[in-house]
Amino acid sequence: MDITALDLQMAREERAAPKPAAENAVSLTGLTTAVPKYVLRQEDVVTRVRSLFGGRRINIDRLLPAFDNAGILTRRSCVPIEWYLEPSDWKTRNQLFIDNALDLFEEATLRCLEQAGLPLDAVDAIVAVSTTGIAVPSLDARLMDRLAFRRDVIRLPIFGLGCAGGVMGLSRAAALAKSRPGMRVLCLVAELCALTFRANDRSKSNVIATALFGDGVAAVLLESPADPALPGARAPETRQSMPPLQLTASGEYTWPASLDVMGWDVENDGLGVVFSRDIPSLVQDRLGAALDTFLADHGYTRADIDGYVCHPGGAKVIAALEEVFGLEEGNLSAARGVLRDFGNMSAVTVLFVLERMRAAGMKGRYIMTALGPGFSAGFQILEA
Repeated sequence: MDITALDLQMAREERAAPKPAAENAVSLTGLTTAVPKYVLRQEDVVTRVRSLFGGRRINIDRLLPAFDNAGILTRRSCVPIEWYLEPSDWKTRNQLFIDNALDLFEEATLRCLEQAGLPLDAVDAIVAVSTTGIAVPSLDARLMDRLAFRRDVIRLPIFGLGCAGGVMGLSRAAALAKSRPGMRVLCLVAELCALTFRANDRSKSNVIATALFGDGVAAVLLESPADPALPGARAPETRQSMPPLQLTASGEYTWPASLDVMGWDVENDGLGVVFSRDIPSLVQDRLGAALDTFLADHGYTRADIDGYVCHPGGAKVIAALEEVFGLEEGNLSAARGVLRDFGNMSAVTVLFVLERMRAAGMKGRYIMTALGPGFSAGFQILEA
């Protein structure tokens, strides 16, 4: 074997060999989700939408196939379906967001810490992510008035990341956890997307959003490696039933001149959805190059990736992701299952997918990814 062939063989073996996680990798030691009590069946939503918009200067029959094509059977809502039939102002909607997000945060937080085997006073920082409501004081501060966290907890509210917030928010929380040995960061994500439906908005975007959006929250506990010299330091593996996931490299990419692809318009009666019909084609055309650049920056190729944890924006987006990743149709089964059962919950959705995949027994190296306003892609490598 000549030198060139030997070098190529060594390079192949190096790419194939598992790369060790970074020594300062952050561990995910708890992950729970929560949803409100009202169940919206897609067939019932179609009936209400036809009644509400029929004959009101919108060809509703032309848009109704979007409900069948969305790949969704049920979603959750913090208000009953009848609530959506009447106009409601921004103040009322936002108060509903605050009240329900806090109730769900409390539920998810207590179960997350129970799963991790830790009390509330073990939390050193709270990162609260959302884009479907506004709260000042922020949701993390309000939650501290409900639960017995330490009063010196670091707070980081994050607004505006949209559907990418589950990945990017988790990455920000991991960066905060790395700032100090043994740091424990609670990352909370709340999106009550269904509240953004506006009965007087006859736009196609509003109708399509009605076919997709649901409500949910997630709580994730992240821990950096503890310094054995610190009082009370304990290894995460001794406290929990599931092996921890390791969060290593993270990154993101924002495309130029793409502000109109996805976002909100602030209207007098609430948030008006903005999204381009071109999102699936944008995924097909642009995501692959951004992913490859991210992987190369951290010494990986797609051959080093064992699986994908993806935000399922919709059925067409999932199909586009499978094409970009070179997967057979239906391979992203966890993403499809979450979309079917809960709809698009914006930033929260990818954490529902991660919860489902973690429970099924993840093994290997995964890319967690989501797309959001900007237009941006977030990437997070997970080692299981």
